[in-house]
Amino acid sequence: MSDTTRSAAAGTAEDELELADQHPAVLDSAAELGEFADQISDQIESFLVVVRAVARGDATDSAVPMLLLEVSQLLLAGGRLGAVHDVVPEERFEEDPGPDPDLDELREKLAALLEPCDSYREVFDPLAAQPELERRRISDDIATAVSDLAHGLAHYRAGRTLEALWWWQFSYLTDWGPAASAAVRALQSIVARSRLQE
Repeated sequence: MSDTTRSAAAGTAEDELELADQHPAVLDSAAELGEFADQISDQIESFLVVVRAVARGDATDSAVPMLLLEVSQLLLAGGRLGAVHDVVPEERFEEDPGPDPDLDELREKLAALLEPCDSYREVFDPLAAQPELERRRISDDIATAVSDLAHGLAHYRAGRTLEALWWWQFSYLTDWGPAASAAVRALQSIVARSRLQE
């Protein structure tokens, strides 16, 4: 890539970042925040219920399409979290929501269910000047999302709505959002290959 092309690509990335930060939606009142948190928690609850059912083997024949549907719907909640203004809790420290769930069994069951297509390659940061490929596993990505979402849900159930929204938003931008986005591309690829080769 020439220096001119690289400079143009970097400029495009900077422009995209500036555009993404221009007009985030603002939730002004406690009622708006509460309603928004209720909607996000409903989507998260639905995702967690279905993922646990799939890991138990309740839908072995349709596991990949079910996961594709649920992760895609979860990303809608993530997109909504990314589109609103930064949520800032009243306290500058996070209250302990209790122990995080042990997800080793869920991760292992998903990995066994998705074998041999659990492992895939993904571009780490598509906006980087020189994007790097990384090796990932769908089961790890989904377990990451479950862990982050359950952590926020513990705050929500304890009545700490702002804390829950802050956690879901922050971890969407840093952790479960990238994991879910990568997983949905891998799941969509599996479904597409299966259908197009029939």
